[in-house]
Amino acid sequence: MDEFEIDREALLATFLAEAEEIFARMEQTLVALEKAPGDEGLLQALFRDAHTIKGSSSLVSFDVVRDVAHDLEDVLERLRKKTLAVNDVLVTLLLRSVDVLRSAVREAADGATAPSEGIAAFRAELAAAAAGPAEPSAPAAAAAPAADGAEQTPAQHHASRTLRVDVAKLDRMLNLSGEIAIVRGRLSEMLERRAGVTLEDALTAHREADRLYLDLQELIMKARMVPIGPTFLQHARTVRDLATASGKLARLEVEGEDVEVDTSVIEHIRDPLTHMVRNALDHGIEAPEARRAAGKTPEGRLVLRAYHEAGSMVIQVSDDGAGLDRRRIAEKAVAQGLVSDAARVTDEDLARVVFEPGFTTADTVTELSGRGVGMDVVRRNVEALRGSVGIESTPGQGTTITIRVPLTLAIIQGFRVGVADETYILPLDAVIECLELPPEETAASAPWGVINVRGKPLPYLRLREHLHVAGDRPRRENVVIVQHGNQMAGVAVDELHGESSTVIKPLGGMFKGIPGVAGSSILGNGRVALILDVAGLLRETLKRYATQAAAAA
Repeated sequence: MDEFEIDREALLATFLAEAEEIFARMEQTLVALEKAPGDEGLLQALFRDAHTIKGSSSLVSFDVVRDVAHDLEDVLERLRKKTLAVNDVLVTLLLRSVDVLRSAVREAADGATAPSEGIAAFRAELAAAAAGPAEPSAPAAAAAPAADGAEQTPAQHHASRTLRVDVAKLDRMLNLSGEIAIVRGRLSEMLERRAGVTLEDALTAHREADRLYLDLQELIMKARMVPIGPTFLQHARTVRDLATASGKLARLEVEGEDVEVDTSVIEHIRDPLTHMVRNALDHGIEAPEARRAAGKTPEGRLVLRAYHEAGSMVIQVSDDGAGLDRRRIAEKAVAQGLVSDAARVTDEDLARVVFEPGFTTADTVTELSGRGVGMDVVRRNVEALRGSVGIESTPGQGTTITIRVPLTLAIIQGFRVGVADETYILPLDAVIECLELPPEETAASAPWGVINVRGKPLPYLRLREHLHVAGDRPRRENVVIVQHGNQMAGVAVDELHGESSTVIKPLGGMFKGIPGVAGSSILGNGRVALILDVAGLLRETLKRYATQAAAAA
Protein backbone atom coordinates (compact mmCIF):
# COMPACT_ATOMS: atom_id res chain seq x y z
CA MET A 1 0.00 0.00 0.00
CA ASP A 2 1.59 3.30 -1.06
CA GLU A 3 1.68 6.53 0.91
CA PHE A 4 -1.32 8.05 -0.91
CA GLU A 5 -3.54 5.04 -0.08
CA ILE A 6 -2.56 5.19 3.59
CA ASP A 7 -3.40 8.89 3.71
CA ARG A 8 -6.73 8.30 1.97
CA GLU A 9 -7.70 5.57 4.43
CA ALA A 10 -7.02 7.93 7.33
CA LEU A 11 -8.97 10.70 5.61
CA LEU A 12 -11.90 8.37 4.92
CA ALA A 13 -12.00 7.15 8.53
CA THR A 14 -12.10 10.74 9.78
CA PHE A 15 -14.83 11.68 7.30
CA LEU A 16 -17.05 8.73 8.26
CA ALA A 17 -16.79 9.47 11.99
CA GLU A 18 -17.46 13.19 11.54
CA ALA A 19 -20.30 12.57 9.06
CA GLU A 20 -22.22 10.49 11.59
CA GLU A 21 -21.76 13.19 14.24
CA ILE A 22 -23.18 15.75 11.80
CA PHE A 23 -26.13 13.52 10.84
CA ALA A 24 -27.04 12.96 14.51
CA ARG A 25 -26.82 16.70 15.14
CA MET A 26 -28.98 17.48 12.08
CA GLU A 27 -31.70 15.12 13.33
CA GLN A 28 -31.76 16.81 16.73
CA THR A 29 -31.85 20.26 15.11
CA LEU A 30 -34.71 19.30 12.78
CA VAL A 31 -36.81 17.95 15.66
CA ALA A 32 -36.15 21.20 17.55
CA LEU A 33 -37.00 23.26 14.44
CA GLU A 34 -40.37 21.53 14.14
CA LYS A 35 -41.25 22.78 17.63
CA ALA A 36 -39.75 26.26 17.02
CA PRO A 37 -40.17 26.98 13.28
CA GLY A 38 -39.20 30.62 13.66
CA ASP A 39 -35.80 29.96 15.26
CA GLU A 40 -33.22 31.44 12.87
CA GLY A 41 -30.33 29.94 14.84
CA LEU A 42 -31.57 26.39 14.25
CA LEU A 43 -32.01 27.06 10.54
CA GLN A 44 -28.51 28.51 10.22
CA ALA A 45 -27.06 25.51 12.07
CA LEU A 46 -28.80 23.14 9.63
CA PHE A 47 -27.47 25.04 6.65
CA ARG A 48 -23.92 24.97 8.04
CA ASP A 49 -24.09 21.20 8.62
CA ALA A 50 -25.40 20.55 5.09
CA HIS A 51 -22.64 22.77 3.66
CA THR A 52 -19.99 20.96 5.73
CA ILE A 53 -21.16 17.57 4.47
CA LYS A 54 -21.08 18.85 0.89
CA GLY A 55 -17.53 20.14 1.23
CA SER A 56 -16.21 17.12 3.15
CA SER A 57 -17.72 14.62 0.70
CA SER A 58 -15.97 16.41 -2.15
CA LEU A 59 -12.63 15.91 -0.40
CA VAL A 60 -13.12 12.13 -0.37
CA SER A 61 -14.69 12.07 -3.88
CA PHE A 62 -18.14 10.98 -2.67
CA ASP A 63 -19.90 12.77 -5.53
CA VAL A 64 -23.36 11.31 -4.85
CA VAL A 65 -23.24 12.52 -1.23
CA ARG A 66 -22.11 15.94 -2.42
CA ASP A 67 -25.01 16.18 -4.89
CA VAL A 68 -27.65 15.18 -2.30
CA ALA A 69 -26.23 17.69 0.18
CA HIS A 70 -26.37 20.38 -2.53
CA ASP A 71 -30.06 19.60 -3.17
CA LEU A 72 -30.70 19.80 0.56
CA GLU A 73 -29.01 23.20 0.66
CA ASP A 74 -31.43 24.43 -2.02
CA VAL A 75 -34.42 23.53 0.17
CA LEU A 76 -32.83 25.09 3.26
CA GLU A 77 -32.09 28.25 1.26
CA ARG A 78 -35.82 28.64 0.56
CA LEU A 79 -36.45 28.33 4.27
CA ARG A 80 -33.87 31.00 5.00
CA LYS A 81 -35.52 33.31 2.44
CA LYS A 82 -38.96 32.63 3.98
CA THR A 83 -40.37 31.37 0.65
CA LEU A 84 -41.07 27.97 2.20
CA ALA A 85 -42.74 27.39 5.55
CA VAL A 86 -41.61 24.92 8.21
CA ASN A 87 -44.26 22.30 8.96
CA ASP A 88 -44.37 18.66 9.98
CA VAL A 89 -44.52 17.44 6.35
CA LEU A 90 -41.42 19.40 5.39
CA VAL A 91 -39.55 18.31 8.52
CA THR A 92 -40.35 14.70 7.64
CA LEU A 93 -38.86 15.28 4.18
CA LEU A 94 -35.73 16.84 5.69
CA LEU A 95 -35.36 13.97 8.18
CA ARG A 96 -35.62 11.56 5.26
CA SER A 97 -32.85 13.51 3.57
CA VAL A 98 -30.57 12.69 6.53
CA ASP A 99 -31.41 9.00 6.07
CA VAL A 100 -30.63 9.27 2.35
CA LEU A 101 -27.31 10.98 3.10
CA ARG A 102 -26.42 8.16 5.48
CA SER A 103 -27.29 5.61 2.81
CA ALA A 104 -25.29 7.50 0.18
CA VAL A 105 -22.23 7.65 2.46
CA ARG A 106 -22.52 3.92 3.17
CA GLU A 107 -22.80 3.06 -0.54
CA ALA A 108 -19.88 5.35 -1.45
CA ALA A 109 -17.73 3.81 1.30
CA ASP A 110 -18.47 0.40 -0.25
CA GLY A 111 -17.20 1.65 -3.62
CA ALA A 112 -20.37 2.78 -5.41
CA THR A 113 -19.85 5.75 -7.74
CA ALA A 114 -23.37 6.13 -9.17
CA PRO A 115 -26.56 6.89 -7.21
CA SER A 116 -28.94 4.04 -6.50
CA GLU A 117 -32.49 4.19 -7.85
CA GLY A 118 -33.85 5.22 -4.44
CA ILE A 119 -31.36 8.06 -4.01
CA ALA A 120 -32.06 9.35 -7.52
CA ALA A 121 -35.82 9.34 -6.84
CA PHE A 122 -35.35 11.20 -3.56
CA ARG A 123 -33.21 13.86 -5.22
CA ALA A 124 -36.20 14.53 -7.49
CA GLU A 125 -38.36 15.12 -4.37
CA LEU A 126 -35.84 17.58 -2.97
CA ALA A 127 -35.62 19.39 -6.30
CA ALA A 128 -39.42 19.70 -6.41
CA ALA A 129 -39.47 21.13 -2.88
CA ALA A 130 -36.73 23.62 -3.78
CA ALA A 131 -38.30 24.76 -7.07
CA GLY A 132 -42.08 24.58 -6.73
CA PRO A 133 -44.35 26.87 -4.69
CA ALA A 134 -46.40 23.96 -3.38
CA GLU A 135 -45.49 22.19 -0.17
CA PRO A 136 -43.96 18.71 -0.55
CA SER A 137 -46.45 15.87 -0.38
CA ALA A 138 -46.44 13.77 2.74
CA PRO A 139 -45.09 10.22 2.53
CA ALA A 140 -47.47 7.32 3.16
CA ALA A 141 -46.12 6.93 6.70
CA ALA A 142 -43.46 8.50 8.82
CA ALA A 143 -40.26 6.53 8.61
CA ALA A 144 -39.65 4.92 11.98
CA PRO A 145 -36.25 3.54 13.01
CA ALA A 146 -35.47 -0.10 12.29
CA ALA A 147 -37.42 -2.53 14.46
CA ASP A 148 -34.34 -3.94 16.09
CA GLY A 149 -32.97 -0.53 16.95
CA ALA A 150 -29.69 -1.37 15.27
CA GLU A 151 -29.64 0.89 12.25
CA GLN A 152 -26.14 0.81 10.82
CA THR A 153 -24.38 4.12 10.63
CA PRO A 154 -21.50 5.01 8.32
CA ALA A 155 -19.09 5.29 11.21
CA GLN A 156 -20.07 1.86 12.55
CA HIS A 157 -20.08 0.33 9.09
CA HIS A 158 -16.62 1.27 7.85
CA ALA A 159 -14.56 3.28 10.31
CA SER A 160 -12.62 2.09 13.31
CA ARG A 161 -13.75 3.26 16.72
CA THR A 162 -12.58 6.78 17.46
CA LEU A 163 -12.54 9.03 20.50
CA ARG A 164 -11.74 12.71 20.78
CA VAL A 165 -9.31 13.46 23.61
CA ASP A 166 -8.24 16.83 24.98
CA VAL A 167 -4.64 17.58 23.92
CA ALA A 168 -3.85 18.65 27.49
CA LYS A 169 -4.67 15.12 28.67
CA LEU A 170 -2.41 13.63 25.99
CA ASP A 171 0.40 15.96 27.07
CA ARG A 172 -0.02 14.85 30.67
CA MET A 173 0.04 11.17 29.58
CA LEU A 174 3.28 11.81 27.69
CA ASN A 175 4.83 13.49 30.73
CA LEU A 176 3.80 10.62 33.00
CA SER A 177 5.21 8.08 30.53
CA GLY A 178 8.52 9.95 30.60
CA GLU A 179 8.58 10.00 34.40
CA ILE A 180 7.79 6.28 34.53
CA ALA A 181 10.68 5.61 32.12
CA ILE A 182 13.04 7.57 34.39
CA VAL A 183 11.99 5.67 37.52
CA ARG A 184 12.13 2.38 35.64
CA GLY A 185 15.68 3.15 34.55
CA ARG A 186 16.62 4.06 38.10
CA LEU A 187 15.18 0.79 39.44
CA SER A 188 16.93 -1.25 36.73
CA GLU A 189 20.25 0.43 37.56
CA MET A 190 19.79 -0.43 41.25
CA LEU A 191 19.08 -4.10 40.47
CA GLU A 192 22.13 -4.34 38.20
CA ARG A 193 24.49 -2.50 40.58
CA ARG A 194 23.25 -4.18 43.77
CA ALA A 195 26.29 -3.09 45.76
CA GLY A 196 25.45 -0.23 48.06
CA VAL A 197 21.71 -0.50 47.30
CA THR A 198 19.51 -1.06 50.32
CA LEU A 199 16.11 -2.70 50.32
CA GLU A 200 14.63 0.62 51.43
CA ASP A 201 16.07 2.35 48.33
CA ALA A 202 14.57 -0.28 46.04
CA LEU A 203 11.20 -0.07 47.77
CA THR A 204 11.19 3.73 47.46
CA ALA A 205 11.88 3.51 43.71
CA HIS A 206 9.19 0.86 43.32
CA ARG A 207 6.61 2.92 45.21
CA GLU A 208 7.38 5.97 43.06
CA ALA A 209 6.92 3.91 39.86
CA ASP A 210 3.69 2.47 41.27
CA ARG A 211 2.34 5.96 42.08
CA LEU A 212 3.13 7.23 38.58
CA TYR A 213 1.54 4.14 37.04
CA LEU A 214 -1.68 4.68 39.02
CA ASP A 215 -1.74 8.35 37.96
CA LEU A 216 -1.38 7.30 34.32
CA GLN A 217 -4.09 4.66 34.70
CA GLU A 218 -6.50 7.21 36.22
CA LEU A 219 -5.76 9.71 33.44
CA ILE A 220 -6.39 7.10 30.74
CA MET A 221 -9.70 6.18 32.37
CA LYS A 222 -10.70 9.86 32.45
CA ALA A 223 -9.77 10.24 28.77
CA ARG A 224 -12.22 7.43 27.94
CA MET A 225 -15.07 9.19 29.75
CA VAL A 226 -17.62 10.95 27.54
CA PRO A 227 -20.91 12.74 28.39
CA ILE A 228 -24.13 10.74 28.00
CA GLY A 229 -26.01 13.74 26.52
CA PRO A 230 -25.34 13.10 22.79
CA THR A 231 -26.52 9.49 23.16
CA PHE A 232 -29.73 10.64 24.85
CA LEU A 233 -30.41 13.42 22.34
CA GLN A 234 -30.16 11.02 19.40
CA HIS A 235 -33.50 9.63 20.55
CA ALA A 236 -35.29 12.91 19.82
CA ARG A 237 -35.74 11.64 16.25
CA THR A 238 -36.89 8.24 17.48
CA VAL A 239 -39.55 9.77 19.75
CA ARG A 240 -40.77 12.11 17.02
CA ASP A 241 -41.01 9.44 14.31
CA LEU A 242 -42.60 6.74 16.48
CA ALA A 243 -45.16 9.14 17.95
CA THR A 244 -46.11 10.27 14.44
CA ALA A 245 -46.33 6.70 13.16
CA SER A 246 -48.60 5.62 16.03
CA GLY A 247 -50.82 8.73 16.05
CA LYS A 248 -49.58 9.90 19.45
CA LEU A 249 -48.06 13.09 20.81
CA ALA A 250 -44.86 12.86 22.84
CA ARG A 251 -41.88 14.98 23.79
CA LEU A 252 -38.44 13.94 24.96
CA GLU A 253 -36.82 15.49 28.03
CA VAL A 254 -33.21 14.88 29.02
CA GLU A 255 -31.77 15.17 32.54
CA GLY A 256 -28.12 14.74 33.50
CA GLU A 257 -26.77 15.07 29.97
CA ASP A 258 -23.37 16.19 31.33
CA VAL A 259 -22.89 12.98 33.33
CA GLU A 260 -19.81 11.15 32.03
CA VAL A 261 -19.34 7.42 31.49
CA ASP A 262 -16.80 5.17 29.77
CA THR A 263 -17.14 5.19 25.98
CA SER A 264 -17.41 1.38 25.90
CA VAL A 265 -20.44 1.57 28.22
CA ILE A 266 -22.05 4.08 25.84
CA GLU A 267 -21.71 1.60 22.98
CA HIS A 268 -23.39 -1.18 24.96
CA ILE A 269 -26.39 0.83 26.17
CA ARG A 270 -27.42 2.25 22.76
CA ASP A 271 -29.58 -0.75 21.84
CA PRO A 272 -31.20 -1.09 25.30
CA LEU A 273 -32.09 2.62 25.25
CA THR A 274 -33.68 2.31 21.82
CA HIS A 275 -35.81 -0.65 22.90
CA MET A 276 -36.91 1.05 26.12
CA VAL A 277 -37.88 4.24 24.27
CA ARG A 278 -39.86 2.23 21.71
CA ASN A 279 -41.56 0.23 24.47
CA ALA A 280 -42.52 3.40 26.35
CA LEU A 281 -44.12 4.93 23.26
CA ASP A 282 -45.91 1.76 22.19
CA HIS A 283 -47.10 0.33 25.53
CA GLY A 284 -46.86 3.26 27.93
CA ILE A 285 -47.90 6.61 26.49
CA GLU A 286 -51.57 6.67 25.50
CA ALA A 287 -53.28 8.22 22.48
CA PRO A 288 -54.24 11.92 22.91
CA GLU A 289 -57.95 11.09 23.35
CA ALA A 290 -57.24 8.56 26.10
CA ARG A 291 -54.94 11.00 27.88
CA ARG A 292 -57.58 13.74 27.80
CA ALA A 293 -60.16 11.32 29.19
CA ALA A 294 -57.74 10.49 32.04
CA GLY A 295 -57.26 14.19 32.82
CA LYS A 296 -53.77 14.38 31.35
CA THR A 297 -52.26 16.67 28.73
CA PRO A 298 -52.61 15.21 25.21
CA GLU A 299 -48.83 15.19 24.79
CA GLY A 300 -46.98 12.44 26.61
CA ARG A 301 -43.71 13.02 28.43
CA LEU A 302 -40.70 10.72 28.05
CA VAL A 303 -37.67 11.43 30.24
CA LEU A 304 -34.13 10.07 29.82
CA ARG A 305 -32.22 10.63 33.05
CA ALA A 306 -28.63 9.86 34.12
CA TYR A 307 -26.73 10.27 37.39
CA HIS A 308 -23.92 8.72 39.38
CA GLU A 309 -24.63 6.65 42.46
CA ALA A 310 -22.12 4.75 44.61
CA GLY A 311 -19.58 4.28 41.83
CA SER A 312 -22.18 3.23 39.27
CA MET A 313 -23.96 4.93 36.40
CA VAL A 314 -27.75 5.01 36.76
CA ILE A 315 -29.89 5.50 33.65
CA GLN A 316 -33.66 5.86 33.85
CA VAL A 317 -36.32 5.88 31.16
CA SER A 318 -39.57 7.33 32.56
CA ASP A 319 -42.93 7.96 30.92
CA ASP A 320 -46.17 9.43 32.24
CA GLY A 321 -48.34 6.86 30.48
CA ALA A 322 -50.81 4.26 31.67
CA GLY A 323 -48.31 2.12 33.60
CA LEU A 324 -47.97 -1.64 33.47
CA ASP A 325 -51.19 -3.59 32.98
CA ARG A 326 -50.66 -6.04 35.85
CA ARG A 327 -53.66 -8.22 35.00
CA ARG A 328 -52.74 -8.59 31.34
CA ILE A 329 -49.07 -9.28 32.11
CA ALA A 330 -50.07 -11.94 34.65
CA GLU A 331 -52.45 -13.61 32.19
CA LYS A 332 -49.86 -13.64 29.43
CA ALA A 333 -47.22 -14.96 31.84
CA VAL A 334 -49.49 -17.86 32.80
CA ALA A 335 -50.33 -18.56 29.15
CA GLN A 336 -46.63 -18.66 28.25
CA GLY A 337 -45.76 -20.87 31.23
CA LEU A 338 -43.65 -18.26 33.02
CA VAL A 339 -45.72 -18.34 36.23
CA SER A 340 -48.19 -20.88 37.58
CA ASP A 341 -50.88 -18.73 39.22
CA ALA A 342 -51.94 -15.30 37.96
CA ALA A 343 -53.48 -14.43 41.32
CA ARG A 344 -50.17 -14.89 43.14
CA VAL A 345 -47.95 -12.84 40.83
CA THR A 346 -45.86 -10.39 42.89
CA ASP A 347 -44.22 -7.15 41.79
CA GLU A 348 -40.90 -9.00 41.52
CA ASP A 349 -42.55 -11.64 39.31
CA LEU A 350 -43.93 -8.92 37.03
CA ALA A 351 -40.54 -7.27 36.70
CA ARG A 352 -38.95 -10.63 35.95
CA VAL A 353 -41.36 -11.89 33.29
CA VAL A 354 -41.32 -8.59 31.37
CA PHE A 355 -37.64 -9.27 30.59
CA GLU A 356 -38.11 -12.93 29.64
CA PRO A 357 -37.24 -13.89 26.02
CA GLY A 358 -40.33 -13.97 23.81
CA PHE A 359 -42.64 -12.33 26.36
CA THR A 360 -45.07 -9.78 24.93
CA THR A 361 -48.55 -8.51 25.78
CA ALA A 362 -49.25 -7.53 22.17
CA ASP A 363 -51.83 -9.65 20.35
CA THR A 364 -50.49 -8.78 16.89
CA VAL A 365 -47.05 -8.09 15.47
CA THR A 366 -46.56 -4.50 14.33
CA GLU A 367 -43.57 -2.43 13.23
CA LEU A 368 -43.13 -1.33 16.83
CA SER A 369 -43.65 -4.48 18.87
CA GLY A 370 -45.21 -7.88 19.24
CA ARG A 371 -42.24 -10.23 18.88
CA GLY A 372 -41.14 -10.22 22.53
CA VAL A 373 -37.56 -9.29 21.67
CA GLY A 374 -36.98 -5.73 22.91
CA MET A 375 -36.95 -6.06 26.71
CA ASP A 376 -35.02 -9.33 26.53
CA VAL A 377 -32.32 -7.43 24.61
CA VAL A 378 -32.31 -4.81 27.37
CA ARG A 379 -31.69 -7.39 30.09
CA ARG A 380 -29.03 -9.31 28.17
CA ASN A 381 -27.07 -6.20 27.19
CA VAL A 382 -27.22 -4.72 30.68
CA GLU A 383 -26.13 -7.96 32.34
CA ALA A 384 -23.26 -8.20 29.84
CA LEU A 385 -22.10 -4.91 31.39
CA ARG A 386 -22.29 -6.48 34.89
CA GLY A 387 -25.30 -4.24 35.49
CA SER A 388 -28.86 -4.66 36.67
CA VAL A 389 -32.26 -3.49 35.44
CA GLY A 390 -35.51 -2.93 37.33
CA ILE A 391 -39.04 -1.61 36.76
CA GLU A 392 -41.30 0.59 38.86
CA SER A 393 -44.82 1.32 37.66
CA THR A 394 -47.88 3.09 39.00
CA PRO A 395 -51.21 2.43 37.22
CA GLY A 396 -52.38 5.52 35.37
CA GLN A 397 -49.24 7.52 36.21
CA GLY A 398 -46.43 5.89 34.29
CA THR A 399 -43.45 3.56 34.35
CA THR A 400 -39.76 3.98 35.15
CA ILE A 401 -37.10 1.51 34.00
CA THR A 402 -33.83 1.86 35.92
CA ILE A 403 -30.50 0.55 34.68
CA ARG A 404 -27.37 0.43 36.84
CA VAL A 405 -24.07 -0.19 35.10
CA PRO A 406 -20.39 0.25 36.05
CA LEU A 407 -18.70 3.53 35.14
CA THR A 408 -16.02 1.61 33.25
CA LEU A 409 -15.61 -1.87 31.77
CA ALA A 410 -11.81 -1.87 31.83
CA ILE A 411 -11.12 -2.24 35.56
CA ILE A 412 -13.19 -3.57 38.45
CA GLN A 413 -12.68 -4.07 42.14
CA GLY A 414 -12.81 -7.83 42.46
CA PHE A 415 -13.04 -10.42 45.22
CA ARG A 416 -10.76 -13.39 44.54
CA VAL A 417 -11.79 -16.91 45.51
CA GLY A 418 -10.10 -20.27 45.02
CA VAL A 419 -11.33 -23.67 43.88
CA ALA A 420 -8.65 -26.38 43.81
CA ASP A 421 -5.63 -24.72 42.16
CA GLU A 422 -7.71 -22.20 40.20
CA THR A 423 -8.52 -18.60 41.10
CA TYR A 424 -11.81 -16.92 40.19
CA ILE A 425 -12.92 -13.31 40.60
CA LEU A 426 -16.32 -12.00 41.68
CA PRO A 427 -17.16 -8.29 41.20
CA LEU A 428 -16.75 -6.77 44.65
CA ASP A 429 -19.91 -4.65 44.41
CA ALA A 430 -21.94 -7.88 44.10
CA VAL A 431 -20.44 -9.47 47.24
CA ILE A 432 -22.55 -9.08 50.39
CA GLU A 433 -20.74 -11.26 52.93
CA CYS A 434 -18.79 -14.50 53.38
CA LEU A 435 -19.75 -17.44 55.62
CA GLU A 436 -18.39 -20.88 56.40
CA LEU A 437 -20.46 -23.60 54.77
CA PRO A 438 -22.13 -25.71 57.50
CA PRO A 439 -20.43 -29.11 58.04
CA GLU A 440 -23.53 -31.05 56.99
CA GLU A 441 -23.55 -29.21 53.66
CA THR A 442 -19.81 -29.76 53.18
CA ALA A 443 -20.35 -33.48 53.68
CA ALA A 444 -23.09 -33.51 51.04
CA SER A 445 -22.06 -34.19 47.45
CA ALA A 446 -24.86 -32.25 45.74
CA PRO A 447 -23.80 -29.48 43.28
CA TRP A 448 -26.17 -27.08 45.02
CA GLY A 449 -28.21 -26.74 48.21
CA VAL A 450 -29.94 -24.44 50.66
CA ILE A 451 -28.56 -23.07 53.93
CA ASN A 452 -30.15 -21.13 56.77
CA VAL A 453 -28.82 -17.58 57.07
CA ARG A 454 -30.29 -15.77 60.08
CA GLY A 455 -33.59 -17.60 59.77
CA LYS A 456 -33.98 -17.25 55.99
CA PRO A 457 -33.29 -19.89 53.32
CA LEU A 458 -30.41 -19.09 50.96
CA PRO A 459 -29.86 -21.30 47.90
CA TYR A 460 -26.23 -21.77 46.94
CA LEU A 461 -24.29 -23.17 43.98
CA ARG A 462 -21.07 -25.15 44.40
CA LEU A 463 -18.64 -23.52 41.94
CA ARG A 464 -16.48 -26.66 41.73
CA GLU A 465 -19.31 -28.76 40.28
CA HIS A 466 -20.73 -25.92 38.16
CA LEU A 467 -17.42 -25.39 36.32
CA HIS A 468 -16.38 -29.09 36.51
CA VAL A 469 -13.12 -28.41 38.36
CA ALA A 470 -11.22 -31.62 39.06
CA GLY A 471 -9.79 -32.57 42.47
CA ASP A 472 -11.00 -33.45 45.93
CA ARG A 473 -13.10 -31.06 47.96
CA PRO A 474 -11.49 -29.62 51.12
CA ARG A 475 -12.76 -30.42 54.60
CA ARG A 476 -13.92 -26.83 54.98
CA GLU A 477 -15.75 -24.78 52.35
CA ASN A 478 -16.92 -21.16 52.29
CA VAL A 479 -19.98 -19.45 50.88
CA VAL A 480 -19.79 -16.03 49.26
CA ILE A 481 -23.24 -14.40 49.32
CA VAL A 482 -23.76 -12.37 46.15
CA GLN A 483 -26.58 -10.08 45.07
CA HIS A 484 -27.83 -8.91 41.68
CA GLY A 485 -30.79 -6.55 41.73
CA ASN A 486 -33.18 -7.85 44.40
CA GLN A 487 -31.98 -11.45 44.17
CA MET A 488 -29.44 -13.15 46.44
CA ALA A 489 -27.73 -16.52 46.41
CA GLY A 490 -24.52 -18.17 47.61
CA VAL A 491 -21.44 -19.39 45.74
CA ALA A 492 -19.60 -22.19 47.55
CA VAL A 493 -15.79 -22.10 47.09
CA ASP A 494 -12.70 -23.66 48.68
CA GLU A 495 -10.79 -20.53 49.71
CA LEU A 496 -11.23 -16.78 50.12
CA HIS A 497 -8.26 -14.72 48.86
CA GLY A 498 -9.64 -11.20 49.37
CA GLU A 499 -10.21 -8.13 47.23
CA SER A 500 -7.99 -6.61 44.56
CA SER A 501 -8.13 -4.25 41.58
CA THR A 502 -8.67 -6.31 38.44
CA VAL A 503 -7.98 -5.42 34.82
CA ILE A 504 -10.58 -7.11 32.63
CA LYS A 505 -9.47 -9.01 29.54
CA PRO A 506 -12.10 -10.17 27.02
CA LEU A 507 -12.60 -13.87 26.48
CA GLY A 508 -11.60 -15.38 23.15
CA GLY A 509 -14.31 -16.31 20.66
CA MET A 510 -14.28 -20.01 21.55
CA PHE A 511 -14.86 -19.22 25.25
CA LYS A 512 -17.74 -16.77 24.83
CA GLY A 513 -21.11 -17.96 26.02
CA ILE A 514 -19.80 -20.14 28.87
CA PRO A 515 -22.51 -20.01 31.58
CA GLY A 516 -21.39 -18.07 34.64
CA VAL A 517 -18.22 -16.58 33.09
CA ALA A 518 -18.01 -12.90 32.08
CA GLY A 519 -14.33 -12.35 31.30
CA SER A 520 -10.78 -13.01 32.42
CA SER A 521 -7.82 -11.36 34.09
CA ILE A 522 -4.08 -11.92 34.43
CA LEU A 523 -2.90 -12.47 38.02
CA GLY A 524 0.38 -11.24 39.47
CA ASN A 525 1.89 -14.74 39.06
CA GLY A 526 1.05 -14.72 35.34
CA ARG A 527 -1.84 -17.18 35.54
CA VAL A 528 -5.30 -16.52 34.10
CA ALA A 529 -8.29 -16.02 36.43
CA LEU A 530 -11.85 -16.16 35.17
CA ILE A 531 -14.21 -13.33 36.16
CA LEU A 532 -17.57 -14.77 37.17
CA ASP A 533 -20.93 -13.58 35.87
CA VAL A 534 -22.98 -13.03 39.02
CA ALA A 535 -26.28 -12.59 37.15
CA GLY A 536 -25.78 -15.89 35.33
CA LEU A 537 -24.84 -17.77 38.50
CA LEU A 538 -27.86 -16.33 40.31
CA ARG A 539 -30.24 -17.37 37.55
CA GLU A 540 -28.86 -20.90 37.54
CA THR A 541 -29.02 -21.20 41.34
CA LEU A 542 -32.51 -19.75 41.71
CA LYS A 543 -33.83 -21.85 38.83
CA ARG A 544 -32.69 -25.03 40.54
CA TYR A 545 -34.14 -23.82 43.84
CA ALA A 546 -37.50 -23.02 42.21
CA THR A 547 -37.59 -26.43 40.52
CA GLN A 548 -36.89 -28.17 43.82
CA ALA A 549 -39.55 -26.10 45.63
CA ALA A 550 -42.13 -26.84 42.93
CA ALA A 551 -41.38 -30.56 43.12
CA ALA A 552 -41.72 -30.53 46.90
CA ALA A 553 -45.07 -28.73 46.69
